[in-house]
Amino acid sequence: MVKLLGTLWRKGWRPALVLLLLLTIWQVTVKVADVPTWLLPAPSVIVLEGWSNFGNFTHHLQSTIGLALTGFVIGCSVGLLVAILLHLLPGVREAVYPLLILSQNVPIIVLAPLLVIWFGFGVLPKIIIITLVCFFPITIAALGGFKNTPPEMKHYMLMAGANKLQLFSKLEWPNSLPALFSGLKIAATYSVMGAVISEWLGAKQGIGVYMTLASSSFRTDRVFVAIFIVMILSLLFFGVITLFEKLLIKGRRKGD
Repeated sequence: MVKLLGTLWRKGWRPALVLLLLLTIWQVTVKVADVPTWLLPAPSVIVLEGWSNFGNFTHHLQSTIGLALTGFVIGCSVGLLVAILLHLLPGVREAVYPLLILSQNVPIIVLAPLLVIWFGFGVLPKIIIITLVCFFPITIAALGGFKNTPPEMKHYMLMAGANKLQLFSKLEWPNSLPALFSGLKIAATYSVMGAVISEWLGAKQGIGVYMTLASSSFRTDRVFVAIFIVMILSLLFFGVITLFEKLLIKGRRKGD
């Protein structure tokens, strides 16, 4: 754990320094130019608002986290299952893969009202939105990982008499893990964004609801609080996936 924290410090102090510099420039510029708080609040004002109002914000935060995690798990499961089926069934892949690409050309913000019409204002359309956002990066990353299998190893296992299922489980699946974790990192950050967008559809609580209410009342400081919380959540989700990646891949290498 100490080694991991040391690695994070060595790699993270430069971005932290740049972020601190940007916040300082923002703070000084707002104060010198005397920009109204409703137009652009200073970082210090945003931090104070977030600290003083955090008790009223927690139930929104919990709602968004629960929604994002649920959609992330479902989306990743669907995406991985689709990737495996497309990989093992080349004929299906040739027929379905172009449709997957086309599905990403439909903006979620346009599709969202249709989901409300079809499924109402409950949790189902929100989960569908997050699932749609998450499953595509997983599917593409997994398919790419399966194709990255060394051809000489594949040829060797075929010569040894391995069937298609053994080839997948013993060779193609382990070799796809680095690419798969790259997709998981993207999906993890997308899940938070998808949860916030889905909450704009008429949820009773959540960061998206908090942001909408703050915007309609010209509480720009609260809007920025919501934005910063979304960014922090995305970084936390990304960090958790990265930690699992290091533990799993490092553990497999030690086992090998």
